[in-house]
This record gives sequence, C-alpha cells and structure tokens, in this order.
Amino acid sequence: MSNYYTAADKVSIEKKPVGKLEKGIKRILIVAAVILAVQLIWLFIVSPFIPFSTIDIQGIPELSRNDILSISGINESSSYFSTNTKNVQRILSAHILVESATVMKRFPDKISIFLSPREAAAVTLGYIGNKQVPICIDRQGVFFKIGEDKDVARLPLLSGIENPQLNTRLPVALVPLAENLYQMASDSPEILSAISEIRIENKAWEGFDLVLFPVHSSIRVRVEKNFTQEVLRYMLLMLNVFEGESNKPREIDFRSGIGSYNVKELSL
Repeated sequence: MSNYYTAADKVSIEKKPVGKLEKGIKRILIVAAVILAVQLIWLFIVSPFIPFSTIDIQGIPELSRNDILSISGINESSSYFSTNTKNVQRILSAHILVESATVMKRFPDKISIFLSPREAAAVTLGYIGNKQVPICIDRQGVFFKIGEDKDVARLPLLSGIENPQLNTRLPVALVPLAENLYQMASDSPEILSAISEIRIENKAWEGFDLVLFPVHSSIRVRVEKNFTQEVLRYMLLMLNVFEGESNKPREIDFRSGIGSYNVKELSL
C-alpha cells in the first residue's frame, strides 16, 4: 500500500508545532506578567511603607546627625509615605542655629536633608543668667549663639542694643545694618576688621546714628545707618591724615557724605 497524505492531513501536521509554540509563548508572557505585577506591587505599594534605606544629611558643625534626626522627628520607622517633607523642613528651619533647610524625598525609600547654618555678621554683649557673654548676630538680625573667641576676634562689636537675648531679633530698623555688615564681612573683611566697635545711638526724635570706633585710632566716626564700604575706605584714609597730629578731633562726622570735624584750639 502506498503512503500518501491528503491536504487535510498536511494542514493538521503543520498546526501541531505551531500550537505548541503559541502555548509556550503564552506561558512565558504569563510568568513575565506575574513577575512584573509583583515588582510593581513591591515598588509602589510595599516599598514606600518600608523605613528609609538611605538618609543623606548635609548638616552644620554644631548639630550632630542624631541631633538633626531627633529635631526633625525622623526615626527608624519613618518611611516615604509617613514623612511630610514640608513639616520636617519647617521644624528644622525653626532651629536657632539653622538659617534654612531643604528636605527632599526620593521614591521609594530615600530622603535627603540639607541645612544652611546661620553665620555671624557681628557680636554684641548680653547676659546669660548673671554672666555677660558675647552673642552672635546673623544677617537676619537673629541673636543665635554665644560667641566664641574666633567670632569676637574677627567681627565688630555692635553696642547700644537693649537687653539682647538668644533666639530673639534686632529691631526691624536695624536688620538692614546686620545684612550690610554681613556683606562687608564677605566682600572686604580687611576693611571691616579695622572697626572694633559700632555703637547705635538713637536720635532725639526718630532713627539712629552709628558711631564707629577704629582699631588703630582714638578718633571716633559718626555715620548714617546705611554706611558703605566706600565710606569706610574714605574714613580710614582721613584718619591716616591725622596720624601723628597733636591737635586731632575727637570725632569725625560722615553723615553728610563728607567728613567734617571740629578741632579745639590749643590753650596758650
């Protein structure tokens, strides 16, 4: 008997391997879909509730890592969904030593904290208990810490302030002065270091004058509240003119923009 295949048999034979291939592909796709679903569930549902795996902190010398975590309220159980970055940022920014704070979460389990410290623009003298201590003032006019020797040595003493206390501020009218001193300390520290003390003197009716006490001269200088680096340079130049003079003024007035002074006549 001769062997032969009809057209129907040929179609049936060709379909069998194709059907097995389709089933194999379907199994692979199902397995891949299950794996993907598990990964998505882990990534978007489980992981954000797991405690942070990474907490990056760029802090300030006065506060340790543990201090920052304690202040911010972040602990070993804090997670992406349980942490409100705006609240953490607000709490950290309110700390007396912190000028600003930035807090960022990275999905699903990372958080970063960046702190900018307050920097001293001047120091003043105040009482902590019964002890008189130097208190640092930042550019926003905040009395934020007890001054160290290095702060006292490089910064001018701001006197004439009534009862300064930690975690309080200068009067609003004096805040631009603090900002001005901070800018000068950054741009021309050698100029500002020529002044040992800046005394605030209230005017009889309104406003105030500043009386500067140079380091290397006994002549004090009276200026407007918004004095500049140019005024300081001119002031120092004018003071040099009086070096070695026996009959020198006690004070030079720069409030008009031009130095004016009175010299007492020598008695015969």
